[in-house]
Amino acid sequence: MQVLSGLMIPFAGTTLGAAMVFFMRREMNRKVEMLLMGFAAGVMIAASVWSLLIPAIDMAGEQNRIAWVPAAVGFMAGIAFLLVLDTLIPHWHLESERPEGVESELKKTTMLVLAVTLHNIPEGMSVGVTFAGALIGDTGITMAGAFALAVGIAIQNFPEGAIISMPLRGEGISRGKSFIYGALSGVVEPVGAFITILLAEQVVSALPYLLAFAAGAMIYVVVEELIPESQAGEHNNIGTIGAAVGFVIMMILDVALG
Repeated sequence: MQVLSGLMIPFAGTTLGAAMVFFMRREMNRKVEMLLMGFAAGVMIAASVWSLLIPAIDMAGEQNRIAWVPAAVGFMAGIAFLLVLDTLIPHWHLESERPEGVESELKKTTMLVLAVTLHNIPEGMSVGVTFAGALIGDTGITMAGAFALAVGIAIQNFPEGAIISMPLRGEGISRGKSFIYGALSGVVEPVGAFITILLAEQVVSALPYLLAFAAGAMIYVVVEELIPESQAGEHNNIGTIGAAVGFVIMMILDVALG
């Protein structure tokens, strides 16, 4: 039950963020959007380092392996995995003029949701693999550390939920449907986390690779989407400030609770 509640924390963050469509006007202020995008990027970068890559390196060393090999291999595999998904899945980023991925007849609103869902996949994996490490034991990952990551992801999911539901409302979709679409974009996180736990518990020796894999997937999202969108247009220093604040908050959470 403790693990299940932990897996649902990030989804709760997305849902609460999506609910902002009931309290805010049709369009989100561009400066606020840049700040939130930067914040999400900062959280994900810090989580990739402190919650995923460092434990992967430490764990590999304890297993008498060359410490950097699982981290490097897993990281690049995570990048490649998201690159393939990004290439194949039709999706539409907020500031883009045309969709990405294979051509399809999907509506723009559907592809906006798919864009957020796509980058929620590595977040779910990261939470799942840290909880798996805590459950297995002797991995250097504590249950408190796993919860710290889940809370950090939830914090950055809050603005993401709003960032997807508010533009949908701006497209003329009702508040109720905009909320549902925003919330549904986060469903992939607990599902992905649960699948990752099952995989990790079956192959304990692969845990360092899985940790680094999740880190690589998260960094792909940061570099491919969050940073460019937080820096687009005027006042891009707002996105930089958001990234710095998100990074520090996630670092404090991980060090204090991990």
